[in-house]
Amino acid sequence: MALFSFLSLRTKLILGAVFASQVGTGLSLFVMFKMTQPQTFIAASMFSFVMIFMLAALCAWVISYYATRTLATSLNALEVGLLNFKDNDFSVTIPASGEPQLQSLIELFNESAETLRQERQYIYQRELLLDKVIQSSPNVMLLLDDDQRIIYANDAARHLLNQGNHINGFLLQEVMDKVSDELSSALSKPKGGLFTLSVEGQDEDETWHLSRGQFLLNGQYHHLVLLRQMTHELNRQEVAVWKKVIRIISHELNNSVAPIASMVNSGRMLTKDLNDPKLKMIFDTIEDRTSHLSQFIFNYARFAKLPLPKKERVDWRKLVDQLGQHYQFTLLGELPSDSGEFDLIQMEQVLLNLLKNAHESGSKIAGVSLSIEASSPLNANNRALDSEGRVMSGTVIEVKDEGSGMPAEVLKQALLPFYSTKQSGTGLGLPLCREIIEAHDGRISLHNRDDMGLCVRVWLPSV
Repeated sequence: MALFSFLSLRTKLILGAVFASQVGTGLSLFVMFKMTQPQTFIAASMFSFVMIFMLAALCAWVISYYATRTLATSLNALEVGLLNFKDNDFSVTIPASGEPQLQSLIELFNESAETLRQERQYIYQRELLLDKVIQSSPNVMLLLDDDQRIIYANDAARHLLNQGNHINGFLLQEVMDKVSDELSSALSKPKGGLFTLSVEGQDEDETWHLSRGQFLLNGQYHHLVLLRQMTHELNRQEVAVWKKVIRIISHELNNSVAPIASMVNSGRMLTKDLNDPKLKMIFDTIEDRTSHLSQFIFNYARFAKLPLPKKERVDWRKLVDQLGQHYQFTLLGELPSDSGEFDLIQMEQVLLNLLKNAHESGSKIAGVSLSIEASSPLNANNRALDSEGRVMSGTVIEVKDEGSGMPAEVLKQALLPFYSTKQSGTGLGLPLCREIIEAHDGRISLHNRDDMGLCVRVWLPSV
């Protein structure tokens, strides 16, 4: 039996047919021996008997060989096709031929190959989509093996850890030696959490969140490190809390101011015949402070209920001319040839507020300047991406002065509501600017100039 196990199916079929022909020939000769006289049967030549057996075997071999030719071809094709499946090659198609049962088997093989080809194409497209999403994500993603060697890193990780250069295959420790102490310390900790990074050229620190995960892949443990910048989100949450507080306070104050104003008018009507100067002064004072308080509430309510921008095409020259009617400034460089798309009223309010601050900074009028130019975002970590993962182009607006600038502590809080260094300031000018800019999907930043003064930079995405 062990010998026959090494033979192919076709060889076994042929040998079976030859064996069957020999048995049939032997039985035929035995019947002839029984039906004829023994003397006559024995007299026949033994050579003839041998030739009969050989001829029967040859005929059986030839007939079975040609009869199983299609079967052998189909089985060989199926074997080759399955070997290709094993090598992840699903491009093989077997032509249908032979017996109906073989045709059904071949058709089933071809259908399976087509299904596997479609599945592999679908998986490949999903992998491409997933890789594109990961590469375009602003979140830093690192995949490490159990030896802390980087297996995969997206584009944000390469920019944060190695200035955009390739880091796959490096040990994490080798990469950590090239980054800041704050980032290196955060990556060294076994658990995640929030940490702060100082950014060169910016006075406001960035807040990041680090999370870690572990999973088993192909029998080996892998570690996933995710870094997400939380600065913008935390600031938005803080502003949202302030807005809620403002709405509550404004509601309560309005409920008190309105009756007071009404009572003042009633008091004037009741005492108009007395013609008392002191009483008139009291009513005037109450009315003046009530009006001032109403205006105060209105300004804060405007910040808390800022409407969504109504974007439209605006010519930059038109905007600059309107600004020049209110404040003097020096226009630096050429204006962009392409028009911008933003809410003209809101953007004019932002730039007027920035120019007003520049004039109040102690700078000479000649030192106040405005520049508008097409540009990309300012640093790789804060890149803006479109829906296809491409870096968005935009417009940079800079308002500069030659005043005394801002201390570092003031710069960190200048964009927060209610923070003001002016005695009569409400602390809503810059926060309102920030709300308007971020509603346009833009960014605003403040930093002291190298020589003197302050620079306020606004980035707006292009259409």
